[in-house]
Amino acid sequence: PGVVSCADVVVMASRDAVSLSGGPHWEVRLGRLDSLMASQEDANNIMPSPRANVTFLIHLFQQFNLSAVDLVALSGSHTIGDGRCFSIVFRLYNQSGTGRPDPNMDPGFRRHLNRLCPLGGDGNVTGGLDNTPRVFDNQYFKDLVGLKGFLNSDQTLFSGDRRTREVVEKFGRDKAAFFSAFAEGMLKMGDLQSGRPGEVRRNCRVVNGRQLHSSLLAV
Repeated sequence: PGVVSCADVVVMASRDAVSLSGGPHWEVRLGRLDSLMASQEDANNIMPSPRANVTFLIHLFQQFNLSAVDLVALSGSHTIGDGRCFSIVFRLYNQSGTGRPDPNMDPGFRRHLNRLCPLGGDGNVTGGLDNTPRVFDNQYFKDLVGLKGFLNSDQTLFSGDRRTREVVEKFGRDKAAFFSAFAEGMLKMGDLQSGRPGEVRRNCRVVNGRQLHSSLLAV
């Protein structure tokens, strides 16, 4: 505490989680400072929606000097984990207000999702973001090529733009190329700075000099 920032700890933990799940390992550049404030609004403004299309995503990443290759590689983090039905119901039953499902979806996969996420069902039910959701591999990209992307913001990378489609196809064929690009993208993201003053927190839960609420002391 007070020497290594909480921001650096989070980045190293993320790297280790990827590596332990079968993904690449890279040297983390240290020296980040912890913020003096937190803003849910700021976070929401830069967090892509699961409904986002590829045009929006490319523009969003360009604002942070991240390329279309970075976009596709970092989206590959969805090779791990699950997504909620809440995030895909519109794709299954009312894509873009048409009252119809997303045409960029394998029919068999759509039937599977219809069973998992029936209209009017529990939006908190989850499904794998790819076919191997507990392993960090390149299955995510193979699924996108097969029109089996779980989120709209994933499938649009293959179906929505030639620039990203070519990268998806490459990573689906070449796991090593994906791993290399993912590590590079993570390093670029780690170098992003807000431009605001910061500090090395003594306690990750609270800004230095601010008393920690008693309800958190026992946790």
